[in-house]
Amino acid sequence: MKLSKDFKKIKGDASFRKFYRNTKKNSIIVFANIEKIKNLLIYDAINKILIKNNIIAPKLLSQNYKKNYIEIQDLGNKTIYQTLIKNKKNHYFILKKVINLLNKIQRIKDKKIKNFKNEFYKIKDYNNKILLNETKLFSDWYVPKKLDKNNIKIFNNKFNKEIKFLLLKLNFRNNTFVHRDFHVSNLIINSKNQIGLIDNQDALIGNRAYDLASLIDDVRYKTSDSLKKKVYSYYLKTNKKIAADKFKNDFDILSVLRNLKIIGIFMRLAERDKKRKYLKLIPYAWKMIESRMSKNKIFDNLKLLLESNFPKFITK
Repeated sequence: MKLSKDFKKIKGDASFRKFYRNTKKNSIIVFANIEKIKNLLIYDAINKILIKNNIIAPKLLSQNYKKNYIEIQDLGNKTIYQTLIKNKKNHYFILKKVINLLNKIQRIKDKKIKNFKNEFYKIKDYNNKILLNETKLFSDWYVPKKLDKNNIKIFNNKFNKEIKFLLLKLNFRNNTFVHRDFHVSNLIINSKNQIGLIDNQDALIGNRAYDLASLIDDVRYKTSDSLKKKVYSYYLKTNKKIAADKFKNDFDILSVLRNLKIIGIFMRLAERDKKRKYLKLIPYAWKMIESRMSKNKIFDNLKLLLESNFPKFITK
């Protein structure tokens, strides 16, 4: 792909996409010749749904699907992550604003919209099969690097059984717009000091606890237990109709499953894609898994399985 000199390549993410910023035009080219349906077509469709619901997301400026790219509005490069690092004293105030945005996202009722090829795209359900397959990334990529061949099959059989057990214990239905990567690096502060969303292509209709778990137990940014509790309590305060006990159960389960998935993804990025920088985040993912499991008896069997195979990270 040939671009004018006004476009400068910018740092990408963990996906196969490439990004180029045009500061003169206030736009970004998203290039994807792998998984282009998701990274171009679905990405724009989800953005349209968000925009329709008065949530800031990148607008489509132009597209050349045949040549594997779209041009979208540039929301800027100031993230909530950067803001939290610079403002050590105002974390709760900043994260309250993020929770207010999450509440707005969770009120979205639209599930279907036309993409730029004039075809309808309907958001899929975040069912237990998808959650199970995601969690299996841990056993597919991390386990083979840490256990010997004799123990891998034994562990994986027990692990899959425990994950299926936990999935059956979820209380809330799949009836909520779930971003799936709702963390501080995907939240952009625009020139009007409003929060916008990027990296929206993976959205599904799922459990309302998932995005909150993604935000509070974010592997990319370490927060204290007291701040996690305050942000969680603020969410419940702004959603008083939620059954608190049932919601906490789902939050804990989805947090543990998500961080097991993330460990698998980070190992895959290191082994398959040679992106080894993500390995340094794995110990904190383990810490959050242990923290959630230690406070909920529903994890007793999974905790025993993990501590017997990964004693460095899960302790008695």
